[in-house]
Amino acid sequence: MSWQVGAFLILALALAGGFAWYERAHPDARIVALVGTLAAFAALGRIAFAAVPNVKPTTDIVLISGYALGGGPGFAVGALAGLASNFFFGQGPWTPWQMSGWGLVGVIGAAVAVVSRHRIGRWPLALICAAVGFGFTALQDVGDWVTYSDHSLAALGVYVGKGIGFDTVHAAGCLLFALALGPALIRSLSRFATRLQVTWRPAGDASGPVGDASGRAGDASGRVGGAPGPVGGAPGRAGLALLIATISLGWLAGQPSMGAGGGGVPWSRLGTAQAAATPAGYLLAAQNPDGGFGPSPGSASSPLYSGWAALGLAAAGVNPQDVVRDEHSLLDYVRGGVASASDPGSIARTILVARAADSSAVNFGGRNLLGALERDIRPGGSVGNQVNLTAFALLALRAARVGPPAAMLSWLVRQQDADGGFNFATRGGASDVDDTGAALQALAGGGGAAGARARSRAVRFLAARQGGDGGFPSMPGGDSNAQSTAFAVQGLIAAGVDPGSVRRQGVSPLDYLRSLIASDGHVRYSRATDQTPTWVTAEALLALEAKPLPLAPVTRRHATAVHRAPARPATAPRTAGVAPPAHRPAHVRPARTRRAVVHRAAGLELDRLAADAGLLTALSLAPLGQP
Repeated sequence: MSWQVGAFLILALALAGGFAWYERAHPDARIVALVGTLAAFAALGRIAFAAVPNVKPTTDIVLISGYALGGGPGFAVGALAGLASNFFFGQGPWTPWQMSGWGLVGVIGAAVAVVSRHRIGRWPLALICAAVGFGFTALQDVGDWVTYSDHSLAALGVYVGKGIGFDTVHAAGCLLFALALGPALIRSLSRFATRLQVTWRPAGDASGPVGDASGRAGDASGRVGGAPGPVGGAPGRAGLALLIATISLGWLAGQPSMGAGGGGVPWSRLGTAQAAATPAGYLLAAQNPDGGFGPSPGSASSPLYSGWAALGLAAAGVNPQDVVRDEHSLLDYVRGGVASASDPGSIARTILVARAADSSAVNFGGRNLLGALERDIRPGGSVGNQVNLTAFALLALRAARVGPPAAMLSWLVRQQDADGGFNFATRGGASDVDDTGAALQALAGGGGAAGARARSRAVRFLAARQGGDGGFPSMPGGDSNAQSTAFAVQGLIAAGVDPGSVRRQGVSPLDYLRSLIASDGHVRYSRATDQTPTWVTAEALLALEAKPLPLAPVTRRHATAVHRAPARPATAPRTAGVAPPAHRPAHVRPARTRRAVVHRAAGLELDRLAADAGLLTALSLAPLGQP
């Protein structure tokens, strides 16, 4: 085997491993869009500075992408940037070296985030970018030596000697770009990560999404935006497409396997192996050692996914206090995050969890959540002037046994769209199934005659949006998905309608949800995609158990019957990464994370505009709503 062939095989394995890592995270649809946008941004940065030898912002963009989003997405951004930019500069044997090098830069960025705990100053960041930039170009020198020389040490010295000047220039460029735009780019990516509200760091940052209780920035559901649905197809297909593109250039020998999740026989509260293959059994087995849950088994815990897991298990009759792993209960994890919950969505979701666990919202984790939520209610009756936040706030008030102000109910009724549905914000937008289902739950039994009329119109809206498979899409014309269907089912039940009686071609929404249950018990996002399985399963479980929000307190088990999650097998299912809802590109409900309310950090407007310019495309490319 020649040096060139051996090197290319090693690079192929490295690229395949990197994309497999990213793929196994089952990234949210909006994360796929953002990763693609950042890769294009990095490639364009290289092209824009083509006239200046070796002075390119690409290395900085890739490193900061890994810093903000995690190793898997960072690797994908770097590798794709190398591939895409060479369609301009020319493909050749140098391309796999550049793809691998920039992919490694993205992973290094994630490592820097872990070591610095996401707190790094302008100069330390710039110095790291310079060092990594020098290392990247030095790796390219080695690649040239492998590809074009006789592989002697003397030849290596020649290649390194000739390249060191260019390497230094590239490092200096990285230093200057990082000093000028590094912190602003980190802030921008952090804001977008918060808005998309899906943990993109597969096994990294345990802080979880920043947003409301729902999971969106400002939205209680946990998605960011309006309509769910994958962007450009399932993440699985997106990852496969990336690999096929690489294979077509002759650098990859195989496709990474796609883990289905699961592994091992999880503990079941029913005491049987068969029960472990249920949605509740799947969730119990997915608990992390810190007591929380991530978007998929093995991924870092976050308040968003942990809150929804608590609600899903409570709907199945398991008190969050009784879900324990390594002496840490699920309720302990949720309680530990209340200090950082600042947006009304997160607060509302946490109140719903506290009620299900039979805990007080007035003193939960040392904080008066009810008082904090009441302070967010505006004089006109809305919360954040958004249907989603107001609906979840109403549900939280009912959970806390507080009669909702008449102004809140009246405001919500007035936001009903002409077609009978509700949208994320206020009247006049495109109605979606998720927000309509949330509004129906919030208006249950309230609002007087106007509320009754609104509920009747909303039920008709849902019935008209049902798909031929029995499920519901978030927005008209989309494919049915588990999360939108779950919200529709909960809304119908809250309105007094039997979801089993709502059928299309003889199939009910409950039939559709049951058809998505996989062999290991998790609920797939749709028949075509399988994202953030923990989140999707938790939300679907509420509907499968016919439990609209708010949930009643769940009776605790005897001390000897505490539900302890089993040790996760070595082959733990997909360790995830950003973006989204498993569905929605991050649509948030006070218990999910759709658009989280983001407070922009202070900084020069010029810096922020420059950093945001390449990122705003992400939201325009990704559909609003669930992934």
